[in-house]
Amino acid sequence: MSDSFKSLSEFSYAELEELNLEAKDKVLKRVKEDQLQEHYLRYLSDRRDLKAVTVAFTDLEGRFHMLDYDKKFLLKSYENLTFDGSSVRGFSMVRESDLRLHIDWGSFRWLPSDVFGAGKMMVFGLIKANDGSMYDSDLRGHLIQMREALWTKNQGVANVAVELEGFLFNGINAEQNFELNGGFEFVSGGGYYHSLPQDPLRRFIDRFAEAQRALGFENEKDHPEVAPSQFELNFSYSDAVIAADQIQLYKLMARQIANSMGMTASFLPKPVADINGNGMHTNMSISEKGKNVFYDANGQDGLSQEGWNFVDRILNNANDICLVLNPSVNAYRRLDPAYEAPNQIKSSAIDRTSMIRIPLANERSARIEVRSVGPDASPYLLLHTLLKTGMEGPMSETLDSETRRTRTRFLPDNIYDAMRHFKGSEFARGMLGEQNHQKFLELKQAAADRCPKLLGARIKTPEIIFHHEVTNQYLWSQF
Repeated sequence: MSDSFKSLSEFSYAELEELNLEAKDKVLKRVKEDQLQEHYLRYLSDRRDLKAVTVAFTDLEGRFHMLDYDKKFLLKSYENLTFDGSSVRGFSMVRESDLRLHIDWGSFRWLPSDVFGAGKMMVFGLIKANDGSMYDSDLRGHLIQMREALWTKNQGVANVAVELEGFLFNGINAEQNFELNGGFEFVSGGGYYHSLPQDPLRRFIDRFAEAQRALGFENEKDHPEVAPSQFELNFSYSDAVIAADQIQLYKLMARQIANSMGMTASFLPKPVADINGNGMHTNMSISEKGKNVFYDANGQDGLSQEGWNFVDRILNNANDICLVLNPSVNAYRRLDPAYEAPNQIKSSAIDRTSMIRIPLANERSARIEVRSVGPDASPYLLLHTLLKTGMEGPMSETLDSETRRTRTRFLPDNIYDAMRHFKGSEFARGMLGEQNHQKFLELKQAAADRCPKLLGARIKTPEIIFHHEVTNQYLWSQF
């Protein structure tokens, strides 16, 4: 059937940007949930050209899941949406398989039709247990609770922006079809900031930037990165929950746009040996009553004592949380000092091999940059962990702050050491809860067991195909 007969909504990119920025602003201005629900239910009811609403959620490892609900059904049943949680690997047991999806109306987004299809909207779901309580393994729910606690305490807001790198490879499903001898095929040989205006990488970046802008990301800059076929598109900081949602949308859009161009967007930390890997530098600050509490013009590197305490706590607990920041076998290839890898547990204003960098900034932009984060980390688990650690993590009683910040220690260089630190950490167990701590550890152990123990110099097939963002339920169940 011709699309002209379907009469489904197709907004211009300019209209999409305006609508999505308005939706974000409602959340940042703390419009109440019941008002948001009433507003969007009325909007859905009035728009005959909308056919479906995509409700999305994220599992414990960070894999993005989506269900499309017919709009008419959703309007009648939005308070009773359920799904089978036991079908999501490591998420829930068979005995607790039926879980509920509660719509987070503030996350309502209008989608570019050329990327997602016409007549669709998207909203993020909060996962509930059968009794209506928050499901403990829904880290997005935990992050929202943290947001509310910060605001209640002193009108606090956690501000986050990430620098998320990826590779563009030739062919569809290049990761699933990876073979040891063939490897990945670059689509561009250009380097940092360099590509021809119409080469495949630049055309991909341009399309991606347009879709990102339309979704209200508030773009800043985009460019090829250091390695061949590598890209990075930067966008403005936002509230931590919105920032985490945008990470998921960033990767989803990149994969879909690449797929439509006959290519694969990959967020594996180190898919190709002997070149720079992918990172997700995570910039963070805390504001209270609109004032950036990390800034002090007279402080060391322009950072306040509160900001330095945040840094010190992360450094002190770096080994314990490394598995959350780098959750795959492949991630530990990236922590290689030969490629400017941020594997040293220290902070610096200039040394980019440090785990935490203190960027040159003013009162508005003062922040810390956690550089030792892989792009495959679950954004909700990641931000919950970094914020919780920075604000509440235990401090060493035997080392002064200056020593903690400058002494040379190294993060684990393999997933087994990272799991050992994570397993033995009372702080990590208390922060995530016993059940989530055990679930996450079991998922990482299962992935590690399917891969050679020694990384070696060559990328191995199992570390690609059993990566949590690549493998599927069917493949996983064969072992």
